[in-house]
This record gives sequence, C-alpha cells and structure tokens, in this order.
Amino acid sequence: MATTKVSATILGAGKQSHTYDAIVIGSGISGGWAAKELCEQGLRTLVLERGGHIEHIEDYPTAHKEAWDLPLFGEMSAEFRAANPVLSRCYAVNQATAHHFVKDAEHPYQQSKPFDWIRGYQVGGKSLMWARWVQRWSDFDFESNARNGVGVDWPIRYQDLAPWYSHVEKFAGISGNRDGLPQIPDGEFLPPMEMNAVEKHFKQSIESQFPNRHLVMSRTANLSQHHNGRGPCMYRARCARGCPFTGYFSSNGVTLPAAAATGNLTMRPHSVVHSIIYDEQKQRATGVRVIDAETKAVTEYFARIIFVNASTL
Repeated sequence: MATTKVSATILGAGKQSHTYDAIVIGSGISGGWAAKELCEQGLRTLVLERGGHIEHIEDYPTAHKEAWDLPLFGEMSAEFRAANPVLSRCYAVNQATAHHFVKDAEHPYQQSKPFDWIRGYQVGGKSLMWARWVQRWSDFDFESNARNGVGVDWPIRYQDLAPWYSHVEKFAGISGNRDGLPQIPDGEFLPPMEMNAVEKHFKQSIESQFPNRHLVMSRTANLSQHHNGRGPCMYRARCARGCPFTGYFSSNGVTLPAAAATGNLTMRPHSVVHSIIYDEQKQRATGVRVIDAETKAVTEYFARIIFVNASTL
C-alpha cells in the first residue's frame, strides 16, 4: 500500500457521501478492536477489508464436521503441500481450515530470509485462526534493549500499557491463573483451564527439582465460563474453523458485532486499499483510494482518522 499525493481538485462532488469520521483498514484483531473503540466513541467508522465477508456462525462450513466427513480425514494432499510450501508449514492448515488461508500462489512470498508471513484475507482476518495466547509483556521485555545495550530503547514501560491490557482483557475474556510472576504480569483473568493429570505431574516434577522455574497455564483468549453473553469454550480443538459458540475471541464474534451494535459501523469487504491520499496543502492524509476486488472499480473515501491495521507489523 502506497501513499498517493494529490491536489484538492480531485476531491469530487461525491466526497460528502464517501466521508466518515474514521476509516479502519483491515478487519483482523487490531482492526476489529479499532472499529469497536471508534464506534463506541460515536465516530461513524468505515472498515475496509480486502477479503470476502464471513458472517459469524453462518459462514463456518466445517465447524461441526468430523474427520471422516473431510477428504483424507482432514489431512492436506501431497499436491497441496507441493504447491504451498510456505503455507503448509503453518500448524493450523488442514482440510477443515484451508479456506481461511491465502494460498502461496495467490500472494507469492518473497523471502530474502526465511519468514513465514501467513495471511488470511476475509472479514476477521487471522483472528479466526490465531493461537489465542495473550501473555502481557513485562518490564523485562520493555527494558531489555536498554539493559542489553542493543537496538532502540522502548519509549514506554509496562505501567504505561497495564491499564490498556486490563481494558482489553475485561472485554475479550482471557482465561488464566494469577501466578504472581513479574516476568508474566497477572491480569484480568477468568478462571484458568484446569491442567490434566500429566500436566500436573509435569508441573510438580519441574518445580520440585527447579524451585525457580514455573509451569503455568497460558493466558488464553478462550472462555472458561460464560462471559458477556458468549461461550464457554467446548474444548473441541476446532478453533481455526471458526467458533460457533464464540468461546474464543475473534473479530467476527466479538469486536465487530460490538461495533455494529452502535449503529456507527459500515463494513466494506472486497476492498483493496490501493493507496492513502495525502493532501499537500493540509500536509496530512485525508482519505484512501480503494479498488473493488470483484469489479475493479476505484472509489475514494475520506476521513479525519485513518487507522491502518493491514498486517503492518
């Protein structure tokens, strides 16, 4: 995605009907959150998603299928693996989930160094098939560059983010235990998933031999109990297919419905953002140029706030 410099003369007669308070590019985890927060603050918000629409619950075609209902009992064929060497390295890709992932040929990887940037082009993005681990960073993380004399020191510390971690956890629903360990700060957790017998034995063995080492339950965006009208997790291990129980956190099931409930959300799938419009006179971004993925029609949208979430990391 590029930045396009334009003069004010191209901002045509239809500008007002294409103007919003905010434009959010991408509808994955961060895009869904941005939409929720902006809409709840009263801003008319346009969310642009390059992929197709996925309606929560209705558009999870494999959510209730058993292994014997799937080709090769869910395993990918040798032909698929040969055609998708990068995608096939992702643990979550199988016959039940492959429709959520972008195939190698659809968006080729250019890797000067090995780096598997797995992509998901649909409303909800990769929030439909993420691993859901949500440990808080601690000051060990924020201070590591300064302590070790490498890179650039973080301009913030844990205490700056702690209230925002809490804000997110309270709404999303994070199961986890309060372990009192400074390297993984405690948060606003629902009860943890219980360890099974083998895990309990492993924990006891480690901690009896190495008192300074700890085996803990991960802080995970799967509900261990009902929360805000959702869940709980049914322990089916089918998360990446889309969760019809909303037992795990996704944009489709949680943040985008919250944004829509305000009446301030406009969702536009099949919208590839070609460029950000930059106004030379105002010296600021004023809008985006969008190509419709189906018709190839070009449309411009305008807003005071442009929030880019399109796999920018």
